[in-house]
Parts: sequence; structure tokens; C-alpha cells
Amino acid sequence: VPKKLVTTVSGCADDALAGLVACNPGLRLLQGHRVVLRDDLPAIRGRVALLSGGGSGHEPAHAGETPPAPPVPPTHRHGAEPSSLSAGYVGKGMLTGVVAGAVFASPAVGSVLAAIRAVAQAGAAGILLIVKNYTGDRLNFGMALERARAEGADVRMVVVGDDCAFAAPGKAGRRGICGTVLIHKVAGALAEAGASLDEVVEKVTAAAKAMGTLGLSLSPCSVPGSKPSFQLAEDEMELGLGIHGEAGVRRMKVLPADKAVETMLEHMTDPSNASHLSLAPGEPPRTLCAPPNPPDPSLILPPHAAGSSVVLVVNNLGGLSCLELGIMAGAAVRCLESRGIRIARALVGSFMTALEMAGVSLTLMLVDEELVGLIDAKTTAVAWPNIPAGPATTQREEVPAPTERPGKPQDEPGIGPGTARVQRVLERVCSTLLDIQDKLNELDRGAGDGDCGHTHARAAQAIREWMSSRPPPAAPAQLLSALADVLLEQMGGSSGVLYGLFLTAAARSLWGRSDSPAWADAMDAGIEAMQRSVPGAVESQFPLGVPIPPEFPCIPRRYGGAAPGDRTMLDSLCAAAQALHSLRTPGADLLQVLAAAVQSAEAAAEATRHMEAGAGRASYIRSSRLEQPDPGAVAVAAVLGAVLE
Repeated sequence: VPKKLVTTVSGCADDALAGLVACNPGLRLLQGHRVVLRDDLPAIRGRVALLSGGGSGHEPAHAGETPPAPPVPPTHRHGAEPSSLSAGYVGKGMLTGVVAGAVFASPAVGSVLAAIRAVAQAGAAGILLIVKNYTGDRLNFGMALERARAEGADVRMVVVGDDCAFAAPGKAGRRGICGTVLIHKVAGALAEAGASLDEVVEKVTAAAKAMGTLGLSLSPCSVPGSKPSFQLAEDEMELGLGIHGEAGVRRMKVLPADKAVETMLEHMTDPSNASHLSLAPGEPPRTLCAPPNPPDPSLILPPHAAGSSVVLVVNNLGGLSCLELGIMAGAAVRCLESRGIRIARALVGSFMTALEMAGVSLTLMLVDEELVGLIDAKTTAVAWPNIPAGPATTQREEVPAPTERPGKPQDEPGIGPGTARVQRVLERVCSTLLDIQDKLNELDRGAGDGDCGHTHARAAQAIREWMSSRPPPAAPAQLLSALADVLLEQMGGSSGVLYGLFLTAAARSLWGRSDSPAWADAMDAGIEAMQRSVPGAVESQFPLGVPIPPEFPCIPRRYGGAAPGDRTMLDSLCAAAQALHSLRTPGADLLQVLAAAVQSAEAAAEATRHMEAGAGRASYIRSSRLEQPDPGAVAVAAVLGAVLE
């Protein structure tokens, strides 16, 4: 059973609902019911009230009470599982209230009826129930509607079914999923503008018919206290699954993000699919879709020639990282643009989740100028994104790069190794780093993120691209200075900064020199720079070696905060530097000294296996868990070995 951060399994949904209301002053609970209402109910007098709801577990959807017994694992059926909407969408310009049920279970008729009575007594000019197409929701909201009508209330119901998964939907019809959030927004904007109940029902019904959604997941989800609803192999993904953990319509191998988006859009728009969404292709854009900072009238731009205009929702199903969500969003925009579809608006985030499911859904709503205006209308609902009004496009003009200062001088003839030798050495360094990429990643996993190999591989690729663009300088100072610029700009991570500091200081020490002792001096200068105080920081008031007073306990002691013995790349560098001091002896053999330096660096890297980390990310890990050598120290030894070779 998967771990969950809950107080009790039985009360987790009630606790979540209470937390939501406690943190949002614009929301109120209806006494005795799992109903969340707007704080300003008197403001709806004379306007249409909008109610929705369903089961919990779709946060920012609302929470209810978890069922006492684990549910029967869902199958490939559809139309039978209850659904939920969000108290996060309650507010001026969206919903008047929501009714929360159990996790993945419909709310009781009594709670739905209580919500209807509350808004009717507040003076609502008609009440619209927005219900996703699941049997439990239709039954419970429908029964409450009949009872409210018998009491004299003017109540209507719109059932939303936007799922494009099934090629031949059964008697239950298409499931209602994330597209329902757009219906909330359209209905809320209409109601806030004073539209009648008939007008709201007419426009919302039309909008719901011009909408489609499809989900894709890398993992199942699990109701608190229960096992996952289905299993996926490490290399599998599920297409067309529902939002309650029910399996989808197709299981396939994991695809790259762009291919996954193409697969989803092809399925959603396939004419042989009875639940498809018809999109009229147009001419792909060749220029900007909108000028910079357009005036308000141009926010609604004409569609591409013969192409559909849509609102796109890229929805996190719960467990997808923001990084992956952004990649999927960019792929969706590119794919739609390539078909000539104009994306009038794009919403990216968590709008309707399935607990911790690592997946995404795409929703497309065909829109005209009026619908886009309703999507743009203001709302106080906390879960609705505060996005600028304007189309989504990959054709947006980039900010020009700042002008660089005049370049540094290139080769000085007669100084340092020849360019061909420099290229051979650098190529060996690059190939070595690429060869040990997986090894460095594996070593780094013990300290946390496991990306040391990727970072050094990025450096190797950057150096190769730099060498292919121009011959590297042969003069040592200029060579190291240029390499520092490349790594500082493209390597990233703490390693990129530290290598940049080292090379910059070493280059200054080598300026105008190429004798053997100069390389020993350069090594020392680079190491000293990596340990130097931050300019302008409080610590810069205290010379190296002087203890920092206790009133400044949090000031970092060095750029990298490390010293020899702290289990970092400095251990290998300092060991190599000691060996290189032999270059200051007249007549020293350069290759023999370098071989000794490599041996010392390799031994120091291996010795970090037995050290307790005193700096870097590894310092947060218990020493008993650090059983491998430090990856940064291993990388330094490998670079020196490549230079020797």
C-alpha cells in the first residue's frame, strides 16, 4: 500500500477540505454537509447560481470522506465511476459552490439538495448544476434536482462528457473529465455578467459539445489505504485512462514527449473515433501570431486561414513534475501549430488530478471571440490561473542577447603548445568525460541527485562545439581563460562555477609564461581561487585563516565552502597540486611529474570513499550512506589522466 501523508485514512478527505477552507477567506463550509460555498452569498441575489461537485481526490478538487473499505479495482469500463470538481473553482466569476463526496465517490443526495437550498434562499435567479458524466454523479445530482424542483426551485442540469478515449462509447456515453473546468469558467463568466438561466444553459451546452480531452499516464494512483488500481511496467504508458485510476484504452511503450503528444492529438482528432473532436487544419504560422504588447482589441486575433481556434489545457494528473509538464505543453503548442491550429489561450497546471497519478491530459475547446472573452473574464477562484490574455505560440520573438564586450586576444605566436596538440588533449579529455558519464551519475546518486555525469558530459559537448567553431588558442593563459568562459556559460551546476573559478585564476597566473614551474603556480592559484572569500560578503572582512566571529555563523567560508578532506573535487586537485610542485625543481621531467600527479589524484579520489562529507550536497547525507568515492574527485582524476595520456 503506497505511503500517504495523512492523519487518518478515514478522515483524510475531510481534513483536506477543512484545510482548504481554513486557508481561503473567500470560502465557507455549509454546516452539517461537505459543501463549500462562496463567502459572499448575498452577492448572487438576482444572478444565476452555479453548483458542481463529485468525489474527492482530484485536487485542486475538493475533499470529502474516504470510504471505509477499499474500492473494487476499476476495470476498462467507463461511465460508472463518480467524479469530483473543485472548491478551488468557487468564487466570483466561477462556481457558487461545490458538493464534495468520498474519494472517487459521488456526494450524497442530501448534501446536493442542501447546497441547492442554500443558494436558492440567498436569492439566486435560477440554479445550474454542472455535472461530469459519471453514473453516480448523474444519479445523485439528478435526484436532488427533482426534489428541489418539487420544492419550487428553478434548477437545471448540464452533463459534461469530453473524453475522447473510446472509439465507440457505450450506453453510458463519454466520461466527463478535465474539460469540465472550462465549462465552470464559461458558465461563471456568463452568470457574473447577468445572463439568464436559459442563456447560460444554451451557451454552456454548446461549448461542452465543442470540446475534447484525453489522458496519458506513466503510473496508476491509489486511494489512501488501498493498493494501486492497476500496474504499469517501467517501460509502459497508458493512453486514454480515466481520472479515478481506471485503466485506459491502449497500453504502449514509453514515448518521448513530442511523440506522446502527437499520439494523443491523433487519437483525439481521428475521424474513425466516434468521440473525436473535429479540428479544421489551417496554414501553419510563418510569423509572430501577435505583435509585442498588443492593444486590447488585438488580444482576440483572427484564426489562421481555414484553421480552428482553440483553448488548450495541459493538465497535470497529479504526480508529473513541473519540468515534464512544461515539456508536454511546449510539444502540444508545436504540434497544434504544425497543423495550422491557432491556440487562442493555453492553460498549464494542475486543474483536475487523480491523486498521485504521474500523467497528463490535454483538453481542446473550439472557441470564437465570445468564448475567449468568457475564458478571459476575471474571477476570484483561487485555482484558476492568473495568466495574461493572449495566444500561445512558439513563434514569439526572443529578447535580443546583450552585446558582448570586445573579445580577448587570441594566440600569441611562439608561446605555449601548438594548436594541434591542444586539440588532441582537449579531445581526449572530452571523450574520457563522456565515457565515464554513467559511472559519475551512479557515484552521485549516493549523495542525492545523480547528475554529476550529465554535468561533465555537458561540459565535454560544449568544449567540442567550441573547438569545432574555431581553433583553440595555443597560448596557455588564453586557452584556460577561453575554457573558463565555455564552462561558466554552458556547464552549469556547482561544478561549472568551480571549474570556471579554477581556470580563470590559473589563466591569470600563466599570463606571459609557459615554463614548467608556471603550471605548478597555476594549479595553486586555481585552488586558492576556489577557496577564496566571496567579494563584498561579510567574510571578506576576515583574511583567510582568521576564524569568523560567532555573530556571523551562517556566512559561507569559501565560494564552494570546501577544504581538503571535505570529500570533494578539491581532494583530488590538492593532491595533484602537491605532486606538481616538483616542476619547480630545475630539470624536472614534465611527463614523470604529471604521471605522479595523476597517481596522487586517483589515490585521493579513492580515499574520499572513507571521508565524511564536509561540504557540497553530500554533506547533508549521513556518512554511513556514502560508500563510494566522491564523483567530483573521480572526475578531476580522470581529466588529469586524460591530459597525461
